[in-house]
Amino acid sequence: MSKEKESKENNGDYTAKSIQVLEGLEPVRKRPGMYIGGTSTEGLHHLVWEVVNNAIDEAMAGYCKNISIKLLPHDVVEIEDDGRGIPVEKHPQTKKSTLETVLTVLHAGGKFGGSGYKISGGLHGVGVSVVNALSVHTRAQVKRDGKIYEMEFERGAPKTKDVKIVGKATGTGTIITFQADPQIFPEIKYSWEKILGYVRQQAFLTKGVSIKVYDERDSEKKRAYGFLFDGGLTSFIKFLNRGKVVKNHMPFYVEKATDDTVVEIAVQYTDGYKEHVFSFANNIFTPEGGMHEAGFRAALTRVLNNYAKKNNILKEKDESFTAEDLQEGLTAIISVKLRNPQFEGQTKAKLGNGEIRGVVSSVTSEALADYLESHPHNAKAILEKCLLTSKARIAARAAKDAVIRKGALEGMTLPGKLADCSSKDPSQSELYIVEGDSAGGSAKQGRDRKFQAILPLRGKLVNVEKTTLDKVVKSDTLKPIIIALGAGIGDSFDINKVRYHRIIIMADADVDGSHIRTLLLTFFYRYYEPLIKSGFIYIAQPPLYRLQKGKQIQYAYTEEEKNMMISEIQKTQIPNPKSKSQKAEDSTEVLVMETDENIEGESEVGEKVSGINIQRYKGLGEMNPTQLWETTMDPEQRMMKQVTIDDAEAADRVFDILMGSEVEPRRRFIQTHAKSVKNLDV
Repeated sequence: MSKEKESKENNGDYTAKSIQVLEGLEPVRKRPGMYIGGTSTEGLHHLVWEVVNNAIDEAMAGYCKNISIKLLPHDVVEIEDDGRGIPVEKHPQTKKSTLETVLTVLHAGGKFGGSGYKISGGLHGVGVSVVNALSVHTRAQVKRDGKIYEMEFERGAPKTKDVKIVGKATGTGTIITFQADPQIFPEIKYSWEKILGYVRQQAFLTKGVSIKVYDERDSEKKRAYGFLFDGGLTSFIKFLNRGKVVKNHMPFYVEKATDDTVVEIAVQYTDGYKEHVFSFANNIFTPEGGMHEAGFRAALTRVLNNYAKKNNILKEKDESFTAEDLQEGLTAIISVKLRNPQFEGQTKAKLGNGEIRGVVSSVTSEALADYLESHPHNAKAILEKCLLTSKARIAARAAKDAVIRKGALEGMTLPGKLADCSSKDPSQSELYIVEGDSAGGSAKQGRDRKFQAILPLRGKLVNVEKTTLDKVVKSDTLKPIIIALGAGIGDSFDINKVRYHRIIIMADADVDGSHIRTLLLTFFYRYYEPLIKSGFIYIAQPPLYRLQKGKQIQYAYTEEEKNMMISEIQKTQIPNPKSKSQKAEDSTEVLVMETDENIEGESEVGEKVSGINIQRYKGLGEMNPTQLWETTMDPEQRMMKQVTIDDAEAADRVFDILMGSEVEPRRRFIQTHAKSVKNLDV
């Protein structure tokens, strides 16, 4: 064998032939995650966002006033706008129609310079072509020059060579109809609530545009919903603070255009303890903030301090509000529109344009100073809130430091009834926060001591909606959680010191359990939001039923799952001649048992269907340690829900309504949901 040939074989025949070149839209179908983030439900909905965003770009450019989104049978989506319509003439570079170019060529669009768009959200320009690539069928219809032009595609490839003229048109616009490809998406199910939430946000950010959503998937249950907000961010902030006690009833609002930049800001304070700041660049949500948010915060701190000192609200010469003092109860929306946004990260989570910081700071400073001078009652209410926060911060720091010192001194014993795990690796460790001593006892006996820690909840959880931080850290129920986590709280919180990377709320599947989950979720959302964002918070999903047929045992987590399991067991039963003992067994009623394992709780309740023993769990305390391990704690078997920021915000919103100071929102909530309550525990 020659040395040259041997060398080639050792390299595994890595030659020019080994390099795969993907043309056209092939890369999108090969690696969809690079373009839409994944093929889960989020990626599926991203297809809708991409087409909607094109219509929003037309609205931001001043050419579109109406957008409609239709969910049609067979998972077909149709999105129409009355913008200028995608051009149809031959493109000078591709020598194909511009319509075909936009739908089949990545990075082709009116957002890469030229006169198409000064401002747009579609930074990468891959929107509609990616939707086309990931759809079984796509149809583009364009109204221009009094005609309707049409072109159809299958999995990204044109069905015909040229654009067809299919009718006459009045006005202009674009209609994109697509059917997501089941070869790409394992589940195609559009969420009505998710689409309404996204569309509502876009309507707030693009004032004056009408967006209507139609659900026509079920011919017997059609529904429609529309949005039109002439107030823009003022409407947005009132929506966010609905049902809350607000300090400045007239929200601060400014909109100013400078060169190719538009800055729009709205601010309102509530009596809450958490801040809600949302920033956007070209209508794209920037959850990690960026230069626009930094400019706003700097101006807010400077202007409020200047006003407070000038009006003797801050009386000491060296006394000043910190940025932290101004955060409690702050609701703010910062929206900037600029020509060449520079986003950091693939997900566009942070705006990096350095020049926008000074622009936003200047616009905010000038307008906010004028607002405070012309609205003295609102200014006083805001600053009195900030002054209380400042005093509470000083008191909280002393109390918090005492709690943290106590936690450090307790060493390995840690707080209360915590049964810690032996592992010191946070990435491998779990903390179960368990409702009640009975369930806590079962959990301690059933757990894997190597990596699972158990903290039973004792006493009444405080209402964090009406409690300051200094009282939270003194709470007999929450203080053990703070110490167990070992990462501090407030401005001393350090996520790198968290002792467990899975913090699991385990409560009964009843009204009281739901209340406890909501209280704990709100606590984590208010004081430990980074834990939620990092995916560290979970909710255990204990089963509702235990089904036993002979030696076969199954657990059902929902009523529907129970009925399905019974049906499956009945189907697999083979009719055999029965002995007398077997007949007697089938006719025996299930005995209601009280044992030393459930005596502190309620007795086990059972029934029998077709020889299947069915036990309904009313609480975690009814499960013995083995059952609790098998169903709720064994990593190989258990079901857990990872809490997202959306879940926490929803819990926070319900908590605001049910536990806040305003009576009217609570009354409306109860009237709306009273009829849907089943099995109310009294």
